[in-house]
Amino acid sequence: MPTGYTTTDALADSLPTVIARARIVREQVGVMTSPRVVDLQQLGSGNGLSWKEIDMAKLTAASINQLTDMDDNPQQLSDSIRTITPSQVGIHTLITDQTAAKISANAFAQTGALAQNAIQRKKDADGLAVFAGASTTLAAAGSALTTGHIGAGARRITSNTTEPGSPPINMVHHGFVIKDIEDEIVQGVNPTTAPEQLLSGGLSEAVYQDFFRGMIRGAQVFEDGNITIDSGDDARGAVFAREAIVLVQGVAPRAVAVRKENIGGGATSVYIYDDFAYGERTSVWLYALLNDAATPTS
Repeated sequence: MPTGYTTTDALADSLPTVIARARIVREQVGVMTSPRVVDLQQLGSGNGLSWKEIDMAKLTAASINQLTDMDDNPQQLSDSIRTITPSQVGIHTLITDQTAAKISANAFAQTGALAQNAIQRKKDADGLAVFAGASTTLAAAGSALTTGHIGAGARRITSNTTEPGSPPINMVHHGFVIKDIEDEIVQGVNPTTAPEQLLSGGLSEAVYQDFFRGMIRGAQVFEDGNITIDSGDDARGAVFAREAIVLVQGVAPRAVAVRKENIGGGATSVYIYDDFAYGERTSVWLYALLNDAATPTS
């Protein structure tokens, strides 16, 4: 018979396991589904499979004099159609009644949000994929992003001779790349030897104390950690007019729960669907940015 003090170690098999809290592993929220970033259009019910938009080409005026006969040079109207067809994405989860009854209620409460997060991640990734189709890429693999790259893209949009784009202009990139901009802004600031450099209340002070937020060279900066970093430590972002990228929403997102009495003594399947597609209005409003995105170390 054992002797000694009775501690929790002595009665370890009798201690219950209680899940005090459960949380979803955080993931990148993404920005490409936001109407602040892209042009969100709804394909209304009864309007067919595709969203369609007509472009009317510009006309040309000519100088005339008193002998000019305007009937000799009529200007012809011309149009072109843009078509974006939404397609469905979905996710299916199945939880048996035995599982639902026995797992922690804290954990069970997170299952719906997990599935919806997967839909949103897929939607954001499809929006980011539009950047790869840009006809022009500013910067290059291995290069640091600069404010000059952003300004060049913004001005090529607003002063384009084919068709100028209108603000808002957005810049979306990975946070590892945006840090290059922060480093550019605070370059030369030394709070140890020259603390007065951070007392001006200016941009350098704000960026030194916190991440960069706001506008650069006419473009609103957005961080998206869902951007893929390739094997060469490069990532592709973009500078674009909000109108350049159209997100067409088809059938409204929906979730359906279906009982499955034939599985494991009873179960519930949950199906979540979304219906959408991205399209590019014109290549002259979208400029890709290919930059070094190595993990920051200093």
